Amino acid sequence: MVDPVTSAKLPDRILDPMDRISEVLFGLIMALTFTCTLGVATASHIEVRTMLISALGCNLAWGIIDGGVHLIARLNEGGRAILAWRAVRDAADVGTAQRIVANAIPPLLASALAPAQLELIRQNLRQLPEPARPRLMKEDWLGALGICLLSFLSTFPIVIPFLFIEEARLALRVSNAIAITMLFLCGFMYARYSGFRPIAMGLSMVVLGSALVGVAIALGG
Repeated sequence: MVDPVTSAKLPDRILDPMDRISEVLFGLIMALTFTCTLGVATASHIEVRTMLISALGCNLAWGIIDGGVHLIARLNEGGRAILAWRAVRDAADVGTAQRIVANAIPPLLASALAPAQLELIRQNLRQLPEPARPRLMKEDWLGALGICLLSFLSTFPIVIPFLFIEEARLALRVSNAIAITMLFLCGFMYARYSGFRPIAMGLSMVVLGSALVGVAIALGG
């Protein structure tokens, strides 16, 4: 169970590795949706640049939105921890309190705890003073900023070819190659933190990312 007193504190890293990978993946899909809908065969340089500025602006906007949602989620996490603590404290009997503790722990870890260990956790929780109302910490604001920057900056590698390569078709090919490489790296890193095979997951992420881009384009995104 998350300690209500320290629940507002993040780990040593400002963002969880999966949060970073997810934001980069989101930024890639957004940027690819823009570049793949470009009429590069007939578009002038000015039109291409205008579209790219729109892509950067869109990713920045969604980065800000994601950062705001991150702050809301942090407050929710702290609030749920306090509610769980109160439920343990006010439980009608020991068995109910132990079930609340077990439900707050990942199932695999909970299955390894004996009733005596759950009881020890319950007793320790009951001895804690009433926790303060959840509030945002410095680390939470830094995490929101990190999310915003990741979503925004992940766009740049894809749009750079259009800024430096005059021939639009060649720029699009280079951009797509960069995007595919980044999708593969996202899958590779995801596998490292999730226990999957890195190469297979990298290739799967390329397929998944391409499919999501196709869905976004088909739905007018």
